[in-house]
Amino acid sequence: MSSPHTYSAAVAATLTALDEGRTPDRPVYREAVRTLLAALAERAPGRSVEVRVPPYGAVQCVAGPRHTRGTPPNVVEMDPATWLALATGRLGWAEAVTEGRVRVSGVRADLSEHLPLQLR
Repeated sequence: MSSPHTYSAAVAATLTALDEGRTPDRPVYREAVRTLLAALAERAPGRSVEVRVPPYGAVQCVAGPRHTRGTPPNVVEMDPATWLALATGRLGWAEAVTEGRVRVSGVRADLSEHLPLQLR
């Protein structure tokens, strides 16, 4: 079984830096976060949940009622390191939520069925 992040040099470089206790280069970190956010949006198309990973990006995903104005009713927000860990299977959804590493609001804000991302 191949690792879900082997297709992206930015994801691999970012994970390596984090594993070594280093802060990844900002452009590489941004690319890794955005690559995985795009993959989530592709895997769970829709506009009912907004996933935010400040300062690098946000996407709308998950089928359901579309949000168009103001603060979305279903929001998931986390830091970049947590997002990479969730997206690549290094951290489980329930653990991240329980530990307060992910902030969720709304009835559709559970991404557990979409993570980790198994990408080509």
